[in-house]
Amino acid sequence: MTKKTLSVRPIDERADAPQLQKKGRGWNIAESRLDTLHETAREMRRAPTEAQTTLHEALIAAELGKYRFRRQVVIGSAIVDFASQSLKIAVEIEEEGANAELDRRRDASLELVGIKVLRFPAAEVLADVETVTAKIVAEMKARYAEQRARPRPGSRGGYKGDRLKKDGGR
Repeated sequence: MTKKTLSVRPIDERADAPQLQKKGRGWNIAESRLDTLHETAREMRRAPTEAQTTLHEALIAAELGKYRFRRQVVIGSAIVDFASQSLKIAVEIEEEGANAELDRRRDASLELVGIKVLRFPAAEVLADVETVTAKIVAEMKARYAEQRARPRPGSRGGYKGDRLKKDGGR
């Protein structure tokens, strides 16, 4: 039995980032593949890097209110270091030896479904975690403002009493 290995196709042979399809539990991903992803994420949570531990402790200390970041979250077919799913923000720590091309394609796929990906080098996290945390909090505030400004589907907005007066008191 031969082992399959993942590789990046040459630039002229590849298309743009694949379109993610949000269907059911895992966005049109085989159950066995999804189970493998969740097990891998679980193992990554059990053995975090020094940069991940440092940032996790800083995010806890930041007291983010009702918003929180979960570690090693499976989103589609990707595992992100930290994710705030309610604000649709993913935080990635770039470790040494990471494949930049795979990261770029994954980021593009996540952004297609509305998830903002923030990347920070591990050295930056370890050297100045307060600045990294401040950047994450600033992005959280921006995403919160975007969500508040966006009208909700099915909502007409305004006070219900205003609509009753316009409709003739119904």
